[in-house]
Amino acid sequence: MKTVFITGGSRGIGADAVRAFSNKGYNVAFTYFNSKEAAQKLTKETGALALYCDVSKSDDVNNAINESNKAFGGVDILINNAGIDEFALFTDITDEMWHKMIDANLSSAFYASRAVLPNMINKKYGVIINISSMWGEVGASCEVHYSVSKAGLIGLTKALAKEVGPSSIRVNCITPGVIDTDMNKNLSKEDLEQLKLDTPLGKIGKTEDVVNAILFLADDSSHFITGQVLGINGGYII
Repeated sequence: MKTVFITGGSRGIGADAVRAFSNKGYNVAFTYFNSKEAAQKLTKETGALALYCDVSKSDDVNNAINESNKAFGGVDILINNAGIDEFALFTDITDEMWHKMIDANLSSAFYASRAVLPNMINKKYGVIINISSMWGEVGASCEVHYSVSKAGLIGLTKALAKEVGPSSIRVNCITPGVIDTDMNKNLSKEDLEQLKLDTPLGKIGKTEDVVNAILFLADDSSHFITGQVLGINGGYII
């Protein structure tokens, strides 16, 4: 039985990924930070292992991976999903805001990937999926630090895919567009309607749209796909 490790798995896309992999019979471990109650509820629902972790700290990530390894053995599939967002004028971004964003969105994926790779390399098998954003592809005004962190995930994906490909490890990236999650709950009804108008498919995405792509890239049926960036954005970016 394969083991999946999902960062930021207590809410939104991460939580639905926990449910989907659990339903398919995988061993699932996931991290949470602020959402303890949601994590406990998800564990009760799915049987997945919930692990408290500040993914911006390498020691926390290493400890979480070690706990997962004790429970299930080495990680076969890593989903780097944890992340934060923030709106701010570029000139208002402080050093603290910058480092918090980069650490949460980009450094976290570096820490988790580094922690699971020795076992993957030893087994000559592994899948890493990084959850970026369409703004990592084209950039977003008043979200420069967020866009940079998500663009970094794309660079990490492509470079790491080349490095670990000879060990039969696949690394891919998903760039969601506007998805109906807590991260977009502050958008006004008018903003959401405009985003729908700007999207060729004329609607807002659902978490299941992203999770279906994660399941596809995690499955062995996509064994010849690596280093790719898959946009789930309804055509917003073409």
